[in-house]
Amino acid sequence: MSRSHFSVIVNVLILLVFVSCAGNKKRENGSINDSKLLEESLVKANKQAVKAENEQIENFIKRYNWQMVETGSGLRYNIYFSGTGEKAQAGKIAVLKYSTRLITGDIVYSSDIDGLKEFMIGRGGVESGLEEGILLLRVGDRAKFIIPSHLGFGLLGDQDKVPPKSTLIYDIELVSLN
Repeated sequence: MSRSHFSVIVNVLILLVFVSCAGNKKRENGSINDSKLLEESLVKANKQAVKAENEQIENFIKRYNWQMVETGSGLRYNIYFSGTGEKAQAGKIAVLKYSTRLITGDIVYSSDIDGLKEFMIGRGGVESGLEEGILLLRVGDRAKFIIPSHLGFGLLGDQDKVPPKSTLIYDIELVSLN
């Protein structure tokens, strides 16, 4: 994570603490609502952070010359091998071969090391971007997903290998649906 991203995150967190302490109190002269001003500052800081992350993702896509489709939520995906199996749907257990890396290229998780990933589609327990992406696939499909931080582990990271505000790059194969 760059220093500018870290600085934005720290500033947003400081403002959040201040807003929660300030409540809806007005200044003594009663003319300006402090929480409204702070809310506007937080919105502005968040928009800047989202813009910076989107630029970073777009630069990554250009650098690797990937052809990606973007969904309304901001998930980018490319199904580079089409399987012929059943289409993923909520309530099924997805079984995946995968590698997860940060936008820096560092691999953080992999089925080669950690084993296959299994989860029930639509029940949570995984990143919302992964849930969204799986629903685009059939058994046998291989795809790349670029999951922005708001669809991944967000402001906190996963408290293990994924740092706060991290964009995730998934390379997956939907092995089966149970």
